[in-house]
Amino acid sequence: MATKEAFQEELNPFTIAKQQFNKAADYLDLDASLRNVLSSPKRQLIVSIPVKMDGGDVQVFEGYRVQHNIARGPAKGGIRYHPNVTLDEVKALASWMTWKCATVGIPYGGGKGGVICDPKRMSKSELERLTRRYAFEIAPIIGPDRDIPAPDVYTDEQTMAWIMDTISMVRGHTELGVVTGKPISLGGSQGRSEATARGCLYALREACQVKGIDLKGARVAVHGFGNAGANIARLAAADGARVVAAADSKAGIYSETGIDIPAALKYKAETKSLSGFPGTKEMSPEDIIGVDCDILLPSALENAITLANVGQVKAKIIAELANGPTTPGADQVLFDNGVFLVPDILANAGGVTVSYYEWVQDQNSFFWSEKQINETLEQTMRTAFNSVHETADRYQTDMRTGAYILAVDRVAEATSVRGIFP
Repeated sequence: MATKEAFQEELNPFTIAKQQFNKAADYLDLDASLRNVLSSPKRQLIVSIPVKMDGGDVQVFEGYRVQHNIARGPAKGGIRYHPNVTLDEVKALASWMTWKCATVGIPYGGGKGGVICDPKRMSKSELERLTRRYAFEIAPIIGPDRDIPAPDVYTDEQTMAWIMDTISMVRGHTELGVVTGKPISLGGSQGRSEATARGCLYALREACQVKGIDLKGARVAVHGFGNAGANIARLAAADGARVVAAADSKAGIYSETGIDIPAALKYKAETKSLSGFPGTKEMSPEDIIGVDCDILLPSALENAITLANVGQVKAKIIAELANGPTTPGADQVLFDNGVFLVPDILANAGGVTVSYYEWVQDQNSFFWSEKQINETLEQTMRTAFNSVHETADRYQTDMRTGAYILAVDRVAEATSVRGIFP
């Protein structure tokens, strides 16, 4: 029987990230030296963030910025505010960003940031002071050509505006390209706010073709109802899917006939929760994983589908909007059971792809229409999906491993060609 420590280690995000990398490296027969380089974060910064609270006292928060790999371009990755942020989690997320960018073929490496805090218990002015001090502390290692942060869990375009302004003040000139996911008025891109979900929709359409499922009329369950989850629910419903279940951090709701998503979005905005939404049966958020549906969309945090609950999954297709929602053990069970899983480094890559478009627009001071953004995103996502699917078929493996083989091979080639300095 596994010890408690072993079970916790199995769910450690960075341990999982390394397992996923090593599986692909085995297929590619990478030598030990290259494995050591590609599995090790390039740079890890830990900062103390003193913040004057509204009550007059000063609290000190801990923050991180990790740059995993920059062989193919500057580091890219979000910043999350959450009470459970850890350095290992940020290291894992940074490595997943490396592989994600390589999977969709954009010229970035992987980075990620996080601050241990509970944003739900902080005022807007406290969050602004926290954000500005955090931005100042990580300023030496970020920039348009070095590392470009973006929004993630409990951060948004306002957070990015504060970071952009802080860095601009420090450097003495406006630096639009230092972050992405900004408001349109500050060099943000059309289509960015729904890009993660829209990219997933394009990948989901391809997955439905592979599995012979018509998205129109398909029963969909969405686990997590933040920006990505709410948007994919709306977009899938607009495509004709029947969203039968949805969950936020407080409650899950279910309706066999389908949830009225526009009404649910309005209800959530007004009450801050899906709990009590009329015409639905309430359940715990965790129970959404086992709902009878055709398509399951994990859109919350990592480790949502584990060996403990994977047996409850009834979906035929899973597309991961969250980062790391499925553990390696659960992955194998799903593959053995014939579930078609579109992995996070492909399914949620729409966000970083449109962030790349935003960065390109900022660097050139020339902005695209939303139609152009969405058409280019669809082309990128379809090409990436087909490349991953072809790789998985060629190696007779699952889609996640196929994506990793494709991504690791691309980063390994760039690293080998560049060589080691000095």
